[in-house]
Amino acid sequence: MSALLRNIPVLALAVVLVVALGGLVRAQHINPTAESVKEEQLLGELKRITGECSIPDRKACTLEQTRGPEFRYWHQGPIRWIGALAILGMIAVVIAFYLYRGPIKIEHGRSGRIMLRFGALERFAHWMATVCFIILALSGLNLTFGKALLLPLIGPEAFTAISRWGKYAHNYLSFPFTLSVIMIFLMWVRWNLPSRLDLVWMKEGGGFGEKHPPADLFNAGQKSIFWVVVLGGGVVAATGYVLMFPFWVTGIVGMQLAQLAHILVALLYIAAMVFHVYMGTVGEEGAFEGMWHGTVDEEWSKQHHSVWYEREVGKGNIPKAPEEGEPKPDAQPSTDDRLQPARG
Repeated sequence: MSALLRNIPVLALAVVLVVALGGLVRAQHINPTAESVKEEQLLGELKRITGECSIPDRKACTLEQTRGPEFRYWHQGPIRWIGALAILGMIAVVIAFYLYRGPIKIEHGRSGRIMLRFGALERFAHWMATVCFIILALSGLNLTFGKALLLPLIGPEAFTAISRWGKYAHNYLSFPFTLSVIMIFLMWVRWNLPSRLDLVWMKEGGGFGEKHPPADLFNAGQKSIFWVVVLGGGVVAATGYVLMFPFWVTGIVGMQLAQLAHILVALLYIAAMVFHVYMGTVGEEGAFEGMWHGTVDEEWSKQHHSVWYEREVGKGNIPKAPEEGEPKPDAQPSTDDRLQPARG
């Protein structure tokens, strides 16, 4: 009996060793994450993964939600590719068209007589939209592609400064841009409704060939640009304000959809404006001065907007020589002397 008592500590130590070795063997066959809650399980049951935060806005505690990976895929992939291909493709089309067709000239030369086409308020709205659009487009392209394209070229400090000030400009210039789009819509919507003349204009090639089909104040191509500006500008403005004032009108999923729509529509808008800028400057002789000075040459009016020209003449808007102080076009002899310069 005394011998058994003396061996109790040895027996206890043996039992402890056996239990410990058994536990070690079992541990080698156990996956430590098998019983843990997986990310997919949390997202499937709770629709989001949240943490703890010390600020009142509990939405800031959301670490991941179900549409996050899908949003990242579209934001970082297809949306950028679609926009880049649209813009670069339009630039290629413009270059090819210029090399093939060249500028559209005034066939009979300038008459030296001008007529009013756009008033001061119309030109103000157009140029306010133009200036705002250029800055919004450049700052938006930087936000979309700058990290990949610009950052490696200029370094982090310069890129940070450009992006910060560009973001300020992007936010605040959205207000005058939106105002200009509203003004453009109210002033010109009556002249940009579809008509039978648009079908004729498109059927005859839009004036890009030998014929110059009749058109009113705006032809079918210009009407298309008008609706791109109004509808595209409206979508960009609306989605932009959703992003500027987060969670005022929608939740996180709505914010993600607004951002995708904002980027995609803005990039397609830029692509359309590339062609508009080309046609309004070097693509068509005499077009730019109509929006810069407000007046156009008589021969340009008859060639490109014959219906509008005839109506204006009927109303008494007779083409005349520029008065003192008015811009004088590069006058060339006209083959049509039915309308003589107005005299004193």
